Amino acid sequence: MLWFSLLVLIPLAAVIAVAGSEGWSGFWEAITAEQTLASIELTVFTSIGVTLVNVVMGTLIAWVLVRDRFFGKRVLEVLVDIPFALPTIVAGLVLLSLYGPNSPLGIDIANTRTAVFVAFLFVTLPFIVRTVQPVLAEIDQDVEEAAASLGASRFTIFWKVILPSLTPAITAGAALSFARGVSEYGSLVLLSGNLPMRTEVTSVRIFSSIENDHLENAAAVATVLLVISFAVIVILDVIQRRTVRRG
Repeated sequence: MLWFSLLVLIPLAAVIAVAGSEGWSGFWEAITAEQTLASIELTVFTSIGVTLVNVVMGTLIAWVLVRDRFFGKRVLEVLVDIPFALPTIVAGLVLLSLYGPNSPLGIDIANTRTAVFVAFLFVTLPFIVRTVQPVLAEIDQDVEEAAASLGASRFTIFWKVILPSLTPAITAGAALSFARGVSEYGSLVLLSGNLPMRTEVTSVRIFSSIENDHLENAAAVATVLLVISFAVIVILDVIQRRTVRRG
């Protein structure tokens, strides 16, 4: 608990204390500024959208890696982990090279909200894949075969047999994906352009406040993100418990 407190609890308490140092009025003014609200809205809703995409695509990729055999499987295994290993600013440079003004693909999404979405997708891809994959590998396929022999359809087998076992891993990966999205900075700072009211995310907004010596404003925005992230984790936990109980 002492180690956990030093690493997590005390820093979080310090941020909340700084956020409230100017009282409720100062806190409210900081988080309700038009530019701040725009950055929070963009960050949160984009992170939710990316997480939903990852829940589907991450689970599918994990399924393919565990259940299928094909040429290039080992290469794909390595590629999935690249967003983990690649420095985020390098990821931003890669994305800018592929989807910027000089894109070899002819796709220019620089300085748009689509750029933020793509950057979030890139850095959050591995989370659900790597949380679901080991759980899926441990599922006994004899249970699926028994269900099939009793006349269960593939959809019923997945919904009643496989999904309840995968739900804890999927929700854990979803929580990590969302948390990484709301905190992301390096991978999108080059591609998005950080345009106020358009493509500026909260991490950039916090950094700008610190640069302008508005530490209280930065702490206030960070506190809002902390509350939102905690709420999302609680919601995902409730969904997990209900799905497992239903299964």
